[in-house]
Parts: sequence; structure tokens; C-alpha cells
Amino acid sequence: MSVQESTFHGFANPVDPTPAELRAWAYQPDSVPLASMPPDWDLLVSGDRLVLTLFELAMDPTCPARRFALHCLYIYAADGIRTNFRAHPKRRFRKLVEQAERDGDELMRIWAHNGRVLQARPDLFVYRDWCEGGLVRENRRLG
Repeated sequence: MSVQESTFHGFANPVDPTPAELRAWAYQPDSVPLASMPPDWDLLVSGDRLVLTLFELAMDPTCPARRFALHCLYIYAADGIRTNFRAHPKRRFRKLVEQAERDGDELMRIWAHNGRVLQARPDLFVYRDWCEGGLVRENRRLG
């Protein structure tokens, strides 16, 4: 039985979900609406512990919560870059960008491009774009 076929019964601790819980929720996001999650849940889950799960979800065009996962990847990238990779390992970010460029669809290649641009030009950081979903909604490449 795949994650998509199983029933998601909620998070044991929504502030600190497990990768399996996040994955199960992502394929049944209506089971626990985002509006019912703790404030700034996107910021809470956008860390190193869940980034590989978020990346996997964002890479899956069939995932119902794909845009949420992509939004979290933007938060992760900005957090790492803006802290000069004190918040997140530069090597992990680089590997995710390279995998998105190599194996991702257009949405993921845009994320990788935007991450590289922000790394080269941190002055292009705009909170609304990177942390409030602007780049996901607008699906645009930074220049």
C-alpha cells in the first residue's frame, strides 16, 4: 500500500511532524487543512530534518501539496543563503539545486535557478517572494 492509498490520521505533534507524517499529509492535505495548523507552520517545517521529504514532494508533479512543499524549499533556500549557510549546510543546498536542475520539471528548475541567483545576489531577497510564497504563486525567474 502506498502513502497515497493509506488514510492519514493527523500529526502526533504538528509542530514537529515526522517525515512519514508530512509525506502522508501531502497526499491527503484536505485531511488536516493548512488553516488548522500552528501559526507559521511553513517556517516550522522548512528545516534540515524535513528538507529531503519536502524536496521529494516538490519533485512529484502528482503531489496535491506540491506547491506547499515548493514554498517550503524557497524558505529553506533563503534561510540558508541569508545566514551564509549557518542555518543549513551549503553542501545539502547545492546538492538539492543540482538534482532539481538535472531531474526536475520547470517548477523545480526555476526554484534551482532562483536559489543560485539569490546566492550570487543576496540583495535580491524580498520576504514576500521567498517566505510568503510570492515566487511560487508567480512562478517567475529572478534576473
